[in-house]
Amino acid sequence: MAYSDTFMLHDDEIFQIFSKCRELGAIAMVHAENGLVIKELEKEILKLGITGPEGHLLSRPEKLEAEATNRAIIIAEQTRCPLYVVHVMSKTAADKVQEARLKGQVVFGESNVASLGTDGSQYFNKCWRHAAAHVTSPPLRTDPSTGPYLVDLLANGSLSTTATDHCTFNANQKALGKDDFRKIPNGINGIEDRLSVIWTKGVETGQLDINQFVAVTSSNAARIFNMYPKKGRIAVGSDGDCLIWDPQATKTISISTHHQACDFNIFEGFQCRGLPIITIVAGKIVYENGQLNAIQGSGKYIETTCFTDYVYQKLNKREQLREQLFKQQKIEREPYTGEVIDVNKSVANGDSKTSPKHQIIHSNHELPAAGFHNRPATRAGARNLFDSSFMLSGEQWDDGNLRKTTRVQQPPGGQSKGLW
Repeated sequence: MAYSDTFMLHDDEIFQIFSKCRELGAIAMVHAENGLVIKELEKEILKLGITGPEGHLLSRPEKLEAEATNRAIIIAEQTRCPLYVVHVMSKTAADKVQEARLKGQVVFGESNVASLGTDGSQYFNKCWRHAAAHVTSPPLRTDPSTGPYLVDLLANGSLSTTATDHCTFNANQKALGKDDFRKIPNGINGIEDRLSVIWTKGVETGQLDINQFVAVTSSNAARIFNMYPKKGRIAVGSDGDCLIWDPQATKTISISTHHQACDFNIFEGFQCRGLPIITIVAGKIVYENGQLNAIQGSGKYIETTCFTDYVYQKLNKREQLREQLFKQQKIEREPYTGEVIDVNKSVANGDSKTSPKHQIIHSNHELPAAGFHNRPATRAGARNLFDSSFMLSGEQWDDGNLRKTTRVQQPPGGQSKGLW
């Protein structure tokens, strides 16, 4: 739906893809922004001489994220396809997800940890490098209440998961757009600090309890993408993936201590409470007391099946009921046996017997004099009323036409015989 020159799909294509997802038992995931309108806004902003990172925010207002989110939800409803909206960054877009879920639609919204830990005011920083480091799509929003609002929606179940959209670039890579904000590579960090930021902004504020924290960071995603209970649960038979969490531990996020291969951290200076002390993957300790011990290439592909019950159980039942309802609404009629006439062909051939009464008439009305703006005649053959009928000199377009002495011959009130 975004990136009009590269990845964007039109509504009919989205409909077809959603229909195929429904057939396969998959989940449709969308990046919801109105790419066509964004492209035009980018041009307008560049004409104003705005070339810096703030132009990225100004060309992607909240309403365009909300509009695309709503459009995706409507198309998903019409195709009976489950929908997952990635990186919901604004209150208005989140509201669209909430409204759909309240109506019973199978829609999942994903919040981005960046929108909880920082905001769009960073785009107006005097330092170009600092501002460009925060460029991502959809952009961070300037409304400071966005973060707490999204956490509230995570708490009440309107939003289901938290992610990072982690895609980092160094300053010299972001500099590709130093003279044109459209060319700044989109991407921010977040994986390493995700849990601590969510704990600080959710649990420590009293908006999330511990169980909700586990749900929005782990188990909900495992259920949606059909990896539960292998993932998202600590139990016999589940994968040995878990972490030991210290809710009292604190740290200040800094580029000098993070483990990411980038030269900037959008959470620089963020005071965290709640840290992972030990991380275990497949039964092996890969992180302990600040030291990363992961072995490259130790990961493995996780195969998942389609038609996950968590997503499709309701949809499948609704589909059965829908088919029954449609069959009940079908009307049995006697077939039409009369003549069939192609109206368009009749008009084109000038067939008066089969042409419609109010057919298209080709205009024979007189053309205005030279110097007057002239549009083609209307479909009914009359003069186009948008034509200019006067000139500054006072000349009228029909001055050359003979006029009758009787100005009105058949007025609505009856025939007139007088000379006025």
